[in-house]
Amino acid sequence: MVLEDIPLHWGDVFVIVVYFLCVLGVGLWSSKQSKRDSMSGYFLASRNMHWIPVGASLFASNIGSGHFVGLAGSGAISGIGIAGFELNAMLIMLILGWLFVPVYTAAGVFTMPEYLRKRFGGQRIRIYLSVLALLLYVFTKISADLYAGAIFIEEAMKWDLYVAIIVLLAVAAIFTIAGGLTAVIWTDLVQTFLMIAGAFALMVISFMKVGGYQKLVKQFATKIPNETVIGYNSRNESCSAIPENYMHLLRSAYDPELPWTGMVFGLTISAVWYWCSDQVIVQRVLSAKNISHAKMGCVVAGYLKFLPMFLLVFPGMAARILFTDQIGCSSPEVCYAICRNKGGCSNIAYPLLVLELMPPGARGLMLSVMLAALMSSLTSIFNSSSTIFTIDIWTRIRKQAKEMELLIVGRIFVLVQVVISILWIPVIEAAHNSQLFHYIQSVTSYLAPPVCAVYVLAVLWTRTNERGAFWGLMVGLVVGMTRFIWEFSYTVPSCASGQPDPRPDILSKVHYLHFGCILFVVSFMVTIVVSLSTEPIDTKHLYRLTFWTIMNTQLREEPRKSSNTKVSNVNWGEDNCAFNRDDIEACEMKTTWAHSKDQNEEIPLWKRVVFFICGIKHNPNSQDLHGVPIEQAEQRVQEVSTWKNWCNINAILLAIFGSFVWGFYA
Repeated sequence: MVLEDIPLHWGDVFVIVVYFLCVLGVGLWSSKQSKRDSMSGYFLASRNMHWIPVGASLFASNIGSGHFVGLAGSGAISGIGIAGFELNAMLIMLILGWLFVPVYTAAGVFTMPEYLRKRFGGQRIRIYLSVLALLLYVFTKISADLYAGAIFIEEAMKWDLYVAIIVLLAVAAIFTIAGGLTAVIWTDLVQTFLMIAGAFALMVISFMKVGGYQKLVKQFATKIPNETVIGYNSRNESCSAIPENYMHLLRSAYDPELPWTGMVFGLTISAVWYWCSDQVIVQRVLSAKNISHAKMGCVVAGYLKFLPMFLLVFPGMAARILFTDQIGCSSPEVCYAICRNKGGCSNIAYPLLVLELMPPGARGLMLSVMLAALMSSLTSIFNSSSTIFTIDIWTRIRKQAKEMELLIVGRIFVLVQVVISILWIPVIEAAHNSQLFHYIQSVTSYLAPPVCAVYVLAVLWTRTNERGAFWGLMVGLVVGMTRFIWEFSYTVPSCASGQPDPRPDILSKVHYLHFGCILFVVSFMVTIVVSLSTEPIDTKHLYRLTFWTIMNTQLREEPRKSSNTKVSNVNWGEDNCAFNRDDIEACEMKTTWAHSKDQNEEIPLWKRVVFFICGIKHNPNSQDLHGVPIEQAEQRVQEVSTWKNWCNINAILLAIFGSFVWGFYA
């Protein structure tokens, strides 16, 4: 049976409609409650979020429809090894909460590129990382989630692909534009409960269908489709063969898919970049009330990251047992007839479970879960992208921009991303990948390690300077892009074609996770060597910008004037701004204080309409434009001893629990 043969019951449609109405209701309610007429309110939820929604939003922002499709699909092909990507995050969340977030909070920043600008001075690193982040969102996050969501929408719901994607993007844009981060986080909380409940129900049904956990483990290795191909591979066996180590998280260092060295070291490098310096993730933690709420949010997300192994990977293995001929196909002709993808049909594992096993109504619930996963990721990406564009790019284009202008620009940029996402759909359709999750991780391994190296050194090593960080990033970019372009310049034949891999050994034999390790070391060493060879940054410019100085109460003498100093009486000429690097922040601060209009001034009707739609008051105060006052940053880093002990105890329990799971399935 192929997916087109499975009809969608009216009860399913009813549940999906109810889901949309409920989520829209929550989104609009939270939008109304949020302070969306200020930069801090719109982009950081007024820094007043409780640890429960923070943790749920971290999980929901990460778990997109690409996870449901990619994790289940990879599980159906090679077993539980792919779950290592999720379990690794349990421990990385502790690094985020206990090492990086205190520094970001003490620095009082909105965005990650803004932190590096404060840390190093100058603008070139900030602009480069802003552009790189926006590109990565398109090439990995948005494209992968839209592709995965399209599998459900096009096949299960029988909607036209473009109409379906436009509707989903429109709903996601409403949340992001209307309510900012507050609306995104509260809708993420609702959708987290929905995702977990629906996925748990399908997991139970899947285990029952295959006869329980023990039978699933025993039967999985024997499920070879009737029509298979003996192709070109290292063991000269069926292209549909399941590896012998399918129940191992840690595999041989020479394993072609998941070598243990890559999973331990290379994955950790990518994970530190993603969880500790990616705007989508860190922005949620920065919205917490204080550092204790931020830490507990990380702990909650860490516990939740244990779930995908059981909610997604094991059901994918069950799908291989129940629908062996469809999911395990290796003949290009057969696969194309089943899922219109000659490379394999593993990506339909989870959709097939939903459409075959779930009864009417419940099936609609699971489709809603998929839509929830897709929209929670998209809303998070849109909000974070608009934050980066507004704070780090637009303020460079328009140095005199008022806060009101920046709020409107942030909302408009969401619409721009919606258009880009729609235009990207044909590329997604043309780039069907048999294992979606590996595609996402490989692109990350080619571009993220240099960024990870610079952030680690910026936070932990005070001797790191701007030149070292810049050249570490540039050398890493050249090396990473060389591998990226070289890799995708080859068309790797499928196993069933019987043709050998045409790539040279440096590509085919060096796993992308191993390459991530090499790239990290190269960037790390370049940054250190250049930093040691050039003039260091004076200590007075580093207060509250490194892990060792977060509790320092001295006033930071930045290469840029203090972000809380009003400079309306200072006349900064354009030449000064262009050539005086020491005063560049003061140049940026030519904002509302110097150019504000009277509150009672009459404004055109069309402007009042725009302000009403965007939730913006006329001429809002701009005091939170470039972060928080030093005194507030100090207070947010300090912890009450009771809460501090509670956070530390839970962190220890999470580390023990995560280590046990790794050891049990190693």
